[in-house]
Amino acid sequence: MGWWLVLLLLVLTCPARAQVLPLEQKNTISGDWQVYDDGNLVPYVSNLHTGYTAVHQWVSIAPKQPFQIEFTARKELCLFLNNQLVFVADSASAYTLDLAKHSSGVKPVNGKYLLSVWHPSQQPNIGTFKNRVQTVDAVEQEIKGSFSIRLREYVNQNAFIIFMLLIGLIYGSLKTNFPNDFHSVFGVQSFLRTRSLEEGILSKPLNTWSSILFILAFSLSLALLIAAIHTNVQHVRLFNRLFPVSEADITTKILFYTLLIFFIILIKYLFVKLMGYIFGLEQVGRLQYSEFLRSLLFLGLFLPVVMLLYLALNNTVPETVLTVSSLAVSLVLVITILRVFVTVNKKASVINLHLFSYLCATEVIPLAIMLKFIVFNF
Repeated sequence: MGWWLVLLLLVLTCPARAQVLPLEQKNTISGDWQVYDDGNLVPYVSNLHTGYTAVHQWVSIAPKQPFQIEFTARKELCLFLNNQLVFVADSASAYTLDLAKHSSGVKPVNGKYLLSVWHPSQQPNIGTFKNRVQTVDAVEQEIKGSFSIRLREYVNQNAFIIFMLLIGLIYGSLKTNFPNDFHSVFGVQSFLRTRSLEEGILSKPLNTWSSILFILAFSLSLALLIAAIHTNVQHVRLFNRLFPVSEADITTKILFYTLLIFFIILIKYLFVKLMGYIFGLEQVGRLQYSEFLRSLLFLGLFLPVVMLLYLALNNTVPETVLTVSSLAVSLVLVITILRVFVTVNKKASVINLHLFSYLCATEVIPLAIMLKFIVFNF
């Protein structure tokens, strides 16, 4: 009788040791998908729920740990966390997304988040959703701390190439249709002469077609480089609040940055006129803005070259390309401000406290703000 009791205990205890305990695993996606049926979430059945374009799953997320998932998405596929948009696929491709990065601003419901996959016209292919398996090297790299190289997520470079072609078309049309204006902006001798500020495009109002196209070409060139620097759109809080798009939606980022830079250049004109009236330096303000615009447009011609380096070398030496891109943006802004100081100093000494305060208010402080948001915010 005693042997049977021992054997029974072994049978009962051995399976318990081999069985995986049904503990809730955080930062793990499963196959327990659900759909809304009559206002309630019910388990998803592939053969039954064929007409649903939205599929859901409750997930637990530990914010301090990565939650990387891999999936194949059609164009316009969207991912939500508690009905907050965190991802939009700009093309049909394979993507990698870290849900932990997007959960910081989302409040959990009973400790969990509702992950929703939605497509406007087709049922999402949820069979491709799986956890990304990290290699040993990747885990060791994360343990090293913040000084280790941060791997970038997938970036669709087709948008960069298309916009680069658009920049080439704009510059080509400017050279063909406005040759005098083109030479006044990109001529080396014109760039070195202060007298050329009263020639070509710089003598025309900003509402002419040539002025608009020149500023648009520069804005688009700088926007491409800024989008390349900010590989994660959520790092820019202002942008994320206004346009909560995904990291993969590069086109939206580029267009937003282009419009933002374009309007900043136009607003700078009104700002300089206002500050010139307040300080009683209207003539200095006109000279200052002309030099500001000429320097920006001339230096902007070199930004597409840096963008070509990004497209060619980003996959092999990303950190070097990031440094070069950030340095290029910084040099464009800093050299522009220095040239403004030199040009204004030829008309009146900047050592004068009144003039120096005016230049700090209109040039130095805006420069510090732009460098903070553009270069030091990635």
